[in-house]
Amino acid sequence: METLVLSGEVVWRPSPEVVERSRIFRFMRRHRLASYDELYRKSVEEPAWFWPAALEEMDVRWYRPYEQVYDDRRGIEWTEWFCGGELNLVHNTVEKYRGTPATSRVALWWEGEEGARRQLTYAELDAEVSRAAGALGRLGVGRGDRVAIYLPMVPEVAVALLACAKVGAVVTPVFSGFAPEAVATRVQDCEAKLIITADGFYRRGQVVPMWRHADEAARQCPSVERLLVVRRVGRTDGWRPGRDVWWHEATVGQPLEAPTEPMGSMDPFMIIYTSGTTGRPKGTVHVHAGFPIKGSCDMAFHFDVQPQDVVFWLTDMGWMMGPWLVLGVLSLGASMVLYEGVPDHPHPGRLWELVDRYGITVFGIAPTAVRALMRHGEDWPARYRLDSLRVLGSTGEPWNPDPYLWYFRHVGRGRCPIVNYSGGTEVSGGIVCGTVVHPCKPCSFAGPCLGMAADVYDAEGRPARPGEVGELVVTRPWPGMTKGFWKDPQRYVETYWSRWPGVWVHGDWAARDEEGFWYILGRSDDTLKVAGKRVGPAEVESALVTHPAVSEAAAVGIPHEVKGEAVACFVVLRPGHQPSEALARELQDLVAQRLGKPLRPEVVEFVPDLPKTRNAKVMRRVIRAAYLGQDPGDLSALENPEAVAAISLRR
Repeated sequence: METLVLSGEVVWRPSPEVVERSRIFRFMRRHRLASYDELYRKSVEEPAWFWPAALEEMDVRWYRPYEQVYDDRRGIEWTEWFCGGELNLVHNTVEKYRGTPATSRVALWWEGEEGARRQLTYAELDAEVSRAAGALGRLGVGRGDRVAIYLPMVPEVAVALLACAKVGAVVTPVFSGFAPEAVATRVQDCEAKLIITADGFYRRGQVVPMWRHADEAARQCPSVERLLVVRRVGRTDGWRPGRDVWWHEATVGQPLEAPTEPMGSMDPFMIIYTSGTTGRPKGTVHVHAGFPIKGSCDMAFHFDVQPQDVVFWLTDMGWMMGPWLVLGVLSLGASMVLYEGVPDHPHPGRLWELVDRYGITVFGIAPTAVRALMRHGEDWPARYRLDSLRVLGSTGEPWNPDPYLWYFRHVGRGRCPIVNYSGGTEVSGGIVCGTVVHPCKPCSFAGPCLGMAADVYDAEGRPARPGEVGELVVTRPWPGMTKGFWKDPQRYVETYWSRWPGVWVHGDWAARDEEGFWYILGRSDDTLKVAGKRVGPAEVESALVTHPAVSEAAAVGIPHEVKGEAVACFVVLRPGHQPSEALARELQDLVAQRLGKPLRPEVVEFVPDLPKTRNAKVMRRVIRAAYLGQDPGDLSALENPEAVAAISLRR
């Protein structure tokens, strides 16, 4: 493994006031812990102490108390949590606030791309969930049935998620931008009985015909009996009476309080799919006492979400951060903002407008989205107050220093910490994260999340030295770990547990510096090895985006007769700059100057866009495959498939 020089000065330190108002400080004081390090150590070494204490902090309630915190007798891969307990995640979100002052608090604000707005208090959301649960029962949906939620980010997406859990059904959230084939693949795999969808939604001023896509998918899925359709745009050509049911007609007249099904702690509530490099997507199974508890724990302790907070994350329900947002906010009694549209329509200040309108205090976005918004200049965030913000969040991709600092300075105005977050769908949240009680260095993490026994291993499976790049691993179980892949337990074991016995290998390169800050350097299968030297794509990309002409960049490895592998760079230019051979040479020289001559890119290609998922992850393996004329594997998660075609033309 190579050793990196991890540099950078601390740009933010918590004030005593910030520390003292934080949940984590109050938690440490309540449990007489002298330092965060002591708390972290106890959280991984004494899980039978930490997780019950965390449940108490989050006010998790049980129909039947658990008898044992965890049981790993079947092996760490299949650890069971809160054994013997019965609960329901709905009982620990909207229902537990009944009869309290929180019932009048706004649970969610919603804004559509075209400007439509709604809000629901906790009491109103509770009633909507009960009505929807009643409708599900009338449609024959009950305990163990699978329901696909294929909706845009409208209020009903939160209602549907909770209503399914309330009746004991298992939800499969599906990305709202998927084409019919991608929807059908997931619905077929989980054998969903019902698809909850919308007649359409708005995207960049155009109507996306969502119901039509759901209809095409349903025709390929024998298990689907009904489509429950939310009216959003008023378009339903080809409506099939008997199969298709309007949401508003199904829910009207249903009781305002419906019974909630007690569920075992390890009973599934969600199958959420992640895209594989090849083959069919992986259906990760999550349980009532898993994902909601892990996600809420991260939100409470790392993002410091408290009841007075208003939380926003630019995401979709089909990605992990969608359920994470809804369940975490509601379990902690805070408020959320759901936004249906894109971040720069009808103008590049749309997100900053939302911050001021709703008083958002915790704001989350992917680094790639920040890079895209940077193209429009710092004048756009400067037009807005943004004075409600106190925590900036990020997840999805490794940072480059320039976008990180742009976000810190121009959005957070230099006064908000960036709580960097990295984990995954299979994890139910983060492996590493920041906190509001730790200083921030550009692109870094404070360390592992509470309860996560994370480490960085070298090629021999030993803890790596500071500055040494290695595999991000987890060495002990945690409640949010997936219960396995749906109908494919062996694939789950092979994917995460097969390299070293009893060790979860996440597939990310990571490193720690001498001061204890952590860094994620990209997917280990994205890593370049040029003339025997291993380099993460983020290092090359960070060098490229320092050039004033470059907005975004992606680096991949391509075969080379002498070096084994060479660097190919794909560059998106800022407005006002044009591709040229001279600029390509300038960028090659810039990388060589920053990283050394052996890493000088062999190729620089200028492209209009980079292939990304809706949650803004750059798909480097797709870029490489398209450029080399190879099979790119599963493309169903792509937001912009036209970007792949543009890269294919460059070869």
